[in-house]
Amino acid sequence: MTKFGYKLILLILVISSIGVITIYSCTQSHPSLAGRLLYLRQIKWIFIGLTCLFIFSLISYHRLWDMAYIFYAIGVILLLMVTFTGLIRLGAQRWLKILWFNFQPSELMKLIIVIFLARYFSRADSTLGSRVHSWGFIEAVLIPFIFVCLPMLLILTQPDLGTAIFIFIIFISILFIAQVNYKFILFILLGIVLACPLLWQLLKDYQKARLLVFLNPNIDPLGAGYTVIQSKIAVASGWLFGKGWLAGSQSQLHFLPESHTDFIFASFAEEWGFLGSLILLLLYYFLIRYTIKVAQRSSDCFGRLLASGIGLILSIQIFINIAMTIGLAPVVGLPLPLLSYGGSSLVVTFLSLGILINIEKRIAF
Repeated sequence: MTKFGYKLILLILVISSIGVITIYSCTQSHPSLAGRLLYLRQIKWIFIGLTCLFIFSLISYHRLWDMAYIFYAIGVILLLMVTFTGLIRLGAQRWLKILWFNFQPSELMKLIIVIFLARYFSRADSTLGSRVHSWGFIEAVLIPFIFVCLPMLLILTQPDLGTAIFIFIIFISILFIAQVNYKFILFILLGIVLACPLLWQLLKDYQKARLLVFLNPNIDPLGAGYTVIQSKIAVASGWLFGKGWLAGSQSQLHFLPESHTDFIFASFAEEWGFLGSLILLLLYYFLIRYTIKVAQRSSDCFGRLLASGIGLILSIQIFINIAMTIGLAPVVGLPLPLLSYGGSSLVVTFLSLGILINIEKRIAF
């Protein structure tokens, strides 16, 4: 493993440790013992994630090329299993019971889609540009879009609108990176815009409410807008230096729902203030910069698209999660990478970074 790989591991361990500390702070006053021990479960997931990182850092990423379509099929099968046998929590059916833990296949599907699209757009040779740019609409956009739509529809039935939209954003972003004809991309975006009235009718009532309170949280301050209002209060009350660890009133007194999962950034900002939040954002900046450098230096098309896709997964989730906590994006239920509580997201993130390290190793050699 290169020295850069060690730097990356140190960086993600620092961010993950901040997550454990914040989770402990958010849950230490939980009424149940299981709730108060969630931070220990997060530590366990970190060790499992590190194991996955080391394994995939040793396996050549070119093996993922050979397995890309098989991974896609496995991902779809897992999503179908969720539809028929998945666990139901808070009205959503998103988890599979595997041995002693609950697994969320939609988190793994994010990475599988990146691997699939990287394989698809680099299948002919190792160059980008004029080759892909010369493809017709069906080959460049429609065929991969059909493959992306299948898991999106399965995820929508769970229901999980946020992850489905996230996968679509990844798809569009990779089209740009692969240098697909921009007219084709604009055409599919225009089609989505024109279909918005129909898509609105297909949304569930609570999903419509989330989009409406994004425009004005005060239209339902005790219902759909409650979490966003409490989140903004938490962030604002942190001021410059924060209230201090274990002293955040919004999370300690349980005013802020999901304070250790989707809205963990608000809990962190309340306790550590603007300066603490700035340091956390700098850590994420270094993480994203690492993925960009690996993508730029990769010697083959598949590695470049794969590293870019992993960087997209991280950066888009970071942006959307933080934006929704401060009211700049609708609440869509995306975790903050490496910080939010949750085994599936954490392990898949570590696994993705293991692949990134392997791409860098191949560059070094």
